[in-house]
Amino acid sequence: MSMVSLPGLQTMVERISQERNLPQTAVEMALQEALLKGYERYRRTQRIDSSQFDEEYFDNFYVELDIEDEGFRVLANKTIVEEVENSDHQIGLKAVQEVAPEALAGDTVVLDVTPEQQDFGRMAAIQTKQVLAQKLRDQQRRLIQEEFQDLEGSILNARVLRFERQSVIMAVSSGLGQPDTEAELLKRDQLPNDNYRANATFRVALKRVSEGSHRGPQLIVSRADASLVVELFSNEVPEIEDEVVRIVAVAREANPPSRSVGPRTKIAVDTLESDVDPVGACIGARGSRIQVVVNELRGEKIDVIRWSPDPATYISNALSPARVDEVRLIDPEGRQAHVLVPEDQLSLAIGKEGQNVRLGARLTGWKIDIKDSAKYDYDAENEKAAAIAEARQLEAEAAAKAAEEEAAEIAEAEE
Repeated sequence: MSMVSLPGLQTMVERISQERNLPQTAVEMALQEALLKGYERYRRTQRIDSSQFDEEYFDNFYVELDIEDEGFRVLANKTIVEEVENSDHQIGLKAVQEVAPEALAGDTVVLDVTPEQQDFGRMAAIQTKQVLAQKLRDQQRRLIQEEFQDLEGSILNARVLRFERQSVIMAVSSGLGQPDTEAELLKRDQLPNDNYRANATFRVALKRVSEGSHRGPQLIVSRADASLVVELFSNEVPEIEDEVVRIVAVAREANPPSRSVGPRTKIAVDTLESDVDPVGACIGARGSRIQVVVNELRGEKIDVIRWSPDPATYISNALSPARVDEVRLIDPEGRQAHVLVPEDQLSLAIGKEGQNVRLGARLTGWKIDIKDSAKYDYDAENEKAAAIAEARQLEAEAAAKAAEEEAAEIAEAEE
């Protein structure tokens, strides 16, 4: 069998494997695909009109590498036929039976179609080099996808490598014994109190593993995502890891709209164990556990509150550290509540630039209006609540009536 010589093939495969952190088999696969594209280019240059070569034309061709003898061959699977219409895909029965009398029409044979060394020209070599670079990138992206796809949402250790525009490029490890991989920390996923300098280390949440062949790092990490807080608490609080305490909801404002307001997180926890204090478990003795999380987030304020199935109690807890007098569920269906607090608690309940009530609303899923207990007009608010309830009732009745009429029309049409 003929062979196109590739001097230094084995050394090249080993070097690329080491430089790109790829298995040698992956490099060989990429090289085979690239050489096949180079062969296609060679074949197209042999014909003035290459329009007959569609995308699937060369699907029956493949490249066989010979690492030991440093070269490659091009082979083709051809179908045995009585009369040949396309010599690239078919071979005559008589010609095959001269060397294999037992051959039958419809069988498939593998033939060596390797071009001569001098025929595999400069353009084909350039095409091979270009395709090889792309195929190696594809192999790297595929391996990264396989390595990290099950780690989305988990915490990774990261080290700052460099800066590109407003993004920070970091080296992260999956912990599976593979070399570090580049990840991108976008501007919106950075924390205002972080000091991103070369070789500084951080813990980040793996936000997304991108697919496709776009430029830039394939991994997108975050310091601002709520999942980072969840994972940090899970790592520090054994009761969460053992599922004795569960995190029900998290509301985080890592990048507040104003610089005068610092990052803040509210986290709601619960337990089914009567002898376990879920809030105390998360805070730890003398604040030891929560302090680890706060330090990792560079001083971010964190409120741990007790979740409750009762909306009024849950809303009251969510506005911690403010003291609440009463929570009135004005429109339960529309999830709207009035929270009554003493005058001296108004600013604390609302928070600086509304941050406390904003996070409380996100945490509970209720629209919260903070009211001064001393100035609250019960009669007027009761009338408004009654009007809302009446409107809801009318809407429900109208919807029920419309559904009945539609069902009647369908039944009548079917008769």
